[in-house]
Parts: sequence; structure tokens; C-alpha cells
Amino acid sequence: MRSFSLAAAAAAAALVPVAATAQERDLTVLVPVPKDYKAKTTSWGEPDFRGGWPIDHLNGRTPLQRDPKYGNRAYLNDEEFAQRDAEVQQLAERYENEDKKGTMGIGHWAEVASANRRTSWITAPANGRLPAYTAEGKKLSSEMRSSWRRGQPFDWVTDFDSWDRCITRGLPASMFPFMYNNGMRIFQSPGIVALQMEMVHETRIIPTDGRAGIPNQIHNWMGESRGHWENGNTLVVETRNFRPGPSATNIGTTGSPGENDTPVSEQASMVERFTMTGPDEIIYEFTWTDPVVFTEPWSARLEWKRDDDFGIYEYACHEGDVQLRNFITASRAERAQERSSGRAR
Repeated sequence: MRSFSLAAAAAAAALVPVAATAQERDLTVLVPVPKDYKAKTTSWGEPDFRGGWPIDHLNGRTPLQRDPKYGNRAYLNDEEFAQRDAEVQQLAERYENEDKKGTMGIGHWAEVASANRRTSWITAPANGRLPAYTAEGKKLSSEMRSSWRRGQPFDWVTDFDSWDRCITRGLPASMFPFMYNNGMRIFQSPGIVALQMEMVHETRIIPTDGRAGIPNQIHNWMGESRGHWENGNTLVVETRNFRPGPSATNIGTTGSPGENDTPVSEQASMVERFTMTGPDEIIYEFTWTDPVVFTEPWSARLEWKRDDDFGIYEYACHEGDVQLRNFITASRAERAQERSSGRAR
């Protein structure tokens, strides 16, 4: 975790190679993933991806879903990028402004990164937006509960989602940037890749030794992953056996649905590609398929940058484990007051 400096904001567009010639490019075409880099290998002969890969540098207002006004464009033009950059600069000034006023608010909490030109993290469908729900997907979404749902009362732990309860942010939500706790670190041993995530203190264990998957009847919050190596520079991971509960998207990622109500079914699956394109760069891509919830699969792409000095600290979540009780107590008291005053809903 760190407070991100925007001193190098002018170099923000370097996250994608379109800066100086944005107006001359076909902005609907995402820059292809380079395939020619070969990663150094571990002592046991596998590509060496070990190190810190925090995604806080992506927290610069690029949304999960594309604003419809951009159509099928993957990148902002120069004028649009300048506008986003100005917005990011304003957000970055909140910390200093609060200090000047002697206050402490979101500016002391949220981490802001430099702007980049991507119009959305979603790359497919072509409009950069989540596909439509199936009829069952709509039903499942309406039944989800969370502290983020508007107008919802709280009476028991089942009225909160897994993120509220500090259990998991789930997949693919955990792979997107948030306003804080964006640490990622990769560890490897023969036949195993471990991906440590700062948010909710989780570590994904990904066997790469060809072992069989677990029985379909067993479900895990983060699913069950199996990986293999391709071309000396790409880790391909297939994940199934998801336990329904977490939202597949997370409100903390700009441009996500606002109530943490994107369902995950037992038929969901995820295919990820981690491609090292240089000693300090990984392009991360995934496709999420859930035929119970969505009418078609959807995909996303993010560019990772190495930072081995990024510190991952304990994720204490809500100290004393009292926040759910406080929500429930306050909700019950509010409803009791409404009843006593004849305003009960």
C-alpha cells in the first residue's frame, strides 16, 4: 500500500503506446499483446514471474465499463485524455487540500494514480460493457444482499456480502484496481504459482504440474485453478468450481455496477493469460463465462508493472469485528423509530 504521487503524470500515457499519435491511430483497435519477449527462467526451468506486481498504477479513473458515448473505441483521443487527466489531478489534490483545512476525509484514504487512455478495462463485448443478464441472472441479482444495496434493512449476517464480511472480494472482482490495497505479489515453486493479493488477505494457489482438478461438487470462494505455461512467456490459468456468493464485479472499481450485485453461478468459469512482455511488464487478460448469469462471455485486459518495493501490510478489515453488528443495531433502531412515529415502511 502506498500514496501514489502524480509528479510524473505527463508520462501517464506510456501505459499504452498511443500517446503522441492518438489522433492518428484507429482508436478502436487495442494494441496487440507482444509475443516476442522470453522471460528468464527459474532454477527448475519455468518462466520466472516472481516479484511485486501491484496494480495501484491503474487507479486513474479508467472504468470497468465504457461510457456509451465512446462507442467501440478502446482509447481516448487527446482532448478526452486531457479532460481525464485534469479530473485525476483534482482527485490527487484532495489530500493536500484536506491538510490545509485541518480535516481528514477520502483524500487521506483513497490512492490516486496517473490517468491513462483506455476507455474501459472490458475489451469484449466490443462496446466495452458487461453483457445483458439472462432471466435467471436478473433473478439472482435481485436476491443478492450487501451493505451497498440502497434501502435494504439489516437483520443478520446473511444481509451482507462476502466483502462486507471480510471473507473475499471474489473473482474476477479481485483482479481489478481499487482505491487502496492494490498489492499483488507472485511466488513460485516447482509446479506451483501463488498470487498474493493485499485486499482481503487472500492468496490464489495455482498448480502448473498437470494435476487433475477437484470434483465438481466442491466449490471455493475463489474457485479452483489449474495453470500451464505457453511460449516461455505466458501463464494460462483456468478456474472453475466457484462458490456463489461474491459479486463478480466490485463497486470499488470505477465504472462497476453500484450495488455489488453481479451474481456468480456454479457454472462460472474463468480463463486468464499472464503474458510477460518485458522484464517489468505483464499484460493480464481474462475471459469470464457464466451462462446462467450472462447472455455471453466478457473479457478484460490490464497492464501490470513490476514494483518489488511495494509493501503489503496486514488487511485488518474492520477492527474488533463490530461493523456488521453496528449495521444491524442501527437498522433495527431506525425501523423501530419509524414504527413509533407512524412512518413505518
